[in-house]
Amino acid sequence: MARPLKGPVKWAAAAAVFCASAAAAHTRSQSHSVWEINGAEVDLVMTIPVAEADRLSSDHSAPSDDRLKSYLTGRVYPLSGGKRCETVPPVQTLSAAAGYRKYDFTFKCAAANDLQVHSAAFFDLVRSHTNFAQVQNAVSGEFTEQLITFEHQTVDVTGGEGSRLKSARFTEFIRMGMLHIFTGVDHMSFLLGLVLISRRLRDLVFVVTGFTIGHSLTLALAVTGVLRPHAEYIDALVALTIALIGAENIVVQTRKPTLVALVTAASLGIMALLQWLGYGGLPSLLLLGAGLFTANYLMISGRLRDAGRLRILITLVFGLIHGFGFAADLLELQLPTGRLAELLVGFNVGVEIGQLILVAGATLLVGLLAKSNMTLPRPLVVDVASSFLVGLGVFWFVSRSYS
Repeated sequence: MARPLKGPVKWAAAAAVFCASAAAAHTRSQSHSVWEINGAEVDLVMTIPVAEADRLSSDHSAPSDDRLKSYLTGRVYPLSGGKRCETVPPVQTLSAAAGYRKYDFTFKCAAANDLQVHSAAFFDLVRSHTNFAQVQNAVSGEFTEQLITFEHQTVDVTGGEGSRLKSARFTEFIRMGMLHIFTGVDHMSFLLGLVLISRRLRDLVFVVTGFTIGHSLTLALAVTGVLRPHAEYIDALVALTIALIGAENIVVQTRKPTLVALVTAASLGIMALLQWLGYGGLPSLLLLGAGLFTANYLMISGRLRDAGRLRILITLVFGLIHGFGFAADLLELQLPTGRLAELLVGFNVGVEIGQLILVAGATLLVGLLAKSNMTLPRPLVVDVASSFLVGLGVFWFVSRSYS
């Protein structure tokens, strides 16, 4: 007989979700650079998300162009023969898409061989920062992708180790998958919501299994190019799954799913109508389909005496959505086809390790709380934590739908 997950697990999950929400969703720290090598001259276009640039100010206000240029000039540059190449002024400010800042640097190197690119930007602020670098050699026509991390801030681009993605170790792919879990607040919130909804250890096994199957499938389909969904749609739907996990807890607790199901379906229907009238948001058909699915899902789960086995199917569907979210960063890297299978397996293993650490950590915390007799009434904890998940998920869903 499986041992039930008692009151403290609900308390622990709620506390962990509350702490996680202090950061914004998808807080992965990253930047993008394009290097064009033409003999001894190197041109660099650096693209910085506004959120990254704001880290330079203690109050997170937008730094001036001069300050950001000065910061980047001292930390991002090519090297020739181990010596830093000279910056050729001025540094140009380029027009960029909303939410980004872009700058153009020109460098003059002593020689055209033994070149390296170096980026130490933002590692002093966020150790887990990643720079996705694309290097084009105008003379040879060679194009490589570089993955610049805290541990590998300088990489060879001519006559050296070659592309970081092509030469990266399998363990680095695993690390990428783990970081995706630990730096993706929405994915963590969903996983902790699964812990919250599981009354027994057996139920937790069911939901995690379904989630794993789902995200593994769509991660593989997206990375191999079989399916390429719109990233903005996926981000919004990931937020919707968080709200639904919280809503299911409420309907299971109250045994009155009709009102919650009708409110959810009506809200999504209104959003579909607004989109049809030209007020942005997700496609109307997608919103109507989501409304129909969620209403039926909540009606069924709220009337079943034991929905544990049903949830393996539901979390499989949710896992399909999250799998596309996991693939978003990988698709931006222009992955080397020769190591695609290895990268995919390593990244997915890292995601699974991250999941297990998160769930096991919550379970260990539960055990410690139980031994200390630190328990709270289950109905109170479920109501508060579920309401918080619903509010968090709805906020992210609406903001992403209209961003």
